[in-house]
Amino acid sequence: MVDKQPPLFPQRGTKAQYGPPIAQIKSLDSNSSLAAAASAYYDHMKRQGFSEHTIKAFSGDLRLLQKYFGANVVISTLGTKELNDFLGWMLHYRGVPCSPKTYGRRVTTLKNFFSWLASTKVLAYDPAAALIHNRAKAPLPSYLKDDEVEKLLDAAEKKLQPPRPDPRPYLLAHLVLQTGIKKSECVGIALRDIDRSGSEPTVLIRYSNPRMQHKERKLAFAKELLPVLDQYIEKYEPQEHLFECTPRNLEYVLSDISEMAELPQQASFEMLRWTSAQRDFRDGMDHDHLRKKMGLSKITWRETSEKLAKISGPGL
Repeated sequence: MVDKQPPLFPQRGTKAQYGPPIAQIKSLDSNSSLAAAASAYYDHMKRQGFSEHTIKAFSGDLRLLQKYFGANVVISTLGTKELNDFLGWMLHYRGVPCSPKTYGRRVTTLKNFFSWLASTKVLAYDPAAALIHNRAKAPLPSYLKDDEVEKLLDAAEKKLQPPRPDPRPYLLAHLVLQTGIKKSECVGIALRDIDRSGSEPTVLIRYSNPRMQHKERKLAFAKELLPVLDQYIEKYEPQEHLFECTPRNLEYVLSDISEMAELPQQASFEMLRWTSAQRDFRDGMDHDHLRKKMGLSKITWRETSEKLAKISGPGL
């Protein structure tokens, strides 16, 4: 083993922490080094629109793999036994704690990395396919049942009534339940990105960070919501963004109608997002369409779809 951690991306000239290699990387084959394969996989992740978080995490895991085997090890010499040896070292002999969550992610990194090498014919087979994947998964998400959704929307509708009508709770609850957007995406909605010209109105979800632009998407919502939208604009007079208040204030809005509806737990943005996805999944929406609607990568969708299947299926 090598004591000094080698760089993941061998470069010439200026060195960037996460930038693409400056030197042209040769085509990979089974005799390529682990460092060259890791560099090529970095480029692949960038092209496929992996999130910045995923790229950083996977890159760090592959640096650790190079620390164990050496950056210049030939990738075809790494079989299932060698990878299991690496996992055992990481768990028991490295001298650094490895939580179940971290262990699970590193197994995921190995599986994705070597699966890519096999699928591109660089390797004749995938040595990581047989790795045991006992990763720690997050608990199943909380979501609202159909009767709880109705209670929440009834409470929001009561807020529309005199003597002090407030259209914001109704607009917020319906918009999130229909589109499944995140809190940050909701706060970021610009007025100019609400389009009423088609048969059904849409809202465009934008990201200013170029690395996150693969999450941008146009989402439809019911045209019946437009009169409430107009009431809201008239009352609150937003100038640029639909909701010109803090995210915490919007959480308070959901908390208020949750209490009115006497729900067993407060409805949050995350809960409404999962509720929207669960209803779409249960009602038979095409899985790839739902993935895109949620703005998820294919890797993130794997675990998300497993959770949706569990919370949407019949009881055992």
